[in-house]
Amino acid sequence: MTFKLTVVIPVYNHEKPLVKVVAALVGKNIPCVLVNDGSNAQCTQVMRKLAEQPLIHLTELAHNQGKGGAVMAGLREALRLGYSHALQVDADGQHDVNDVQRFMTIAEQHQTSVICGYPRYDESVPKGRLYARYITHVWVWINTLSLSIKDSMCGFRVYPLASTVALLDKVQLGKRMDFDIEILVRLSWDNQPMLWLQTKVHYPEDGVSHFKAGLDNLLISKMHARLFFGMLWRSPRLLRRKISHGF
Repeated sequence: MTFKLTVVIPVYNHEKPLVKVVAALVGKNIPCVLVNDGSNAQCTQVMRKLAEQPLIHLTELAHNQGKGGAVMAGLREALRLGYSHALQVDADGQHDVNDVQRFMTIAEQHQTSVICGYPRYDESVPKGRLYARYITHVWVWINTLSLSIKDSMCGFRVYPLASTVALLDKVQLGKRMDFDIEILVRLSWDNQPMLWLQTKVHYPEDGVSHFKAGLDNLLISKMHARLFFGMLWRSPRLLRRKISHGF
């Protein structure tokens, strides 16, 4: 398939920052797939207005699925529309859209690889969330028997759609904030090539976070436990792979 990339943006009541994100992408002549994840009437109206532009495609979910559910719907829709790759970008303005072209260029040069962003934070990052990430880093390294995944929580990444949607068809992934972590672990188990690019991540002062500390931390903990047992029966194959690669 010819290289053809779109940006997938999951949206749940982020109409104010979304307008700026979309304007920046359209200004670079980059097509977008917006996923309305059961947003309120005001946000829905904004998205439908944005979708009147030629480069913007909107798909709407009847009920809120969570970030992961919205991303999965967007990836499937992008493949249906004939795209070969999709770059996931958050609607809340955290991701640096100035890096989109750089990620696109590397993705075109390495079309079978997931191009993963790992964050360079500024002073806006909440310290509690920053420190908590390291717990997930350790679990990911355990569950992949590898240190190769530099960051599994930054969703700014380019997915090759054919292999990624094949994985979505094969296993049931978490639909909330656990999605970004789990899909990288499972792609790693499938020996999916990954490349890492540092990217700036900013937390806007007026940003709206849909991370629910109790629920999402519980789901992430359950996911790590589930992946751990999945790693155990895969460990002989994972270890043989490490030995064959010389590390």
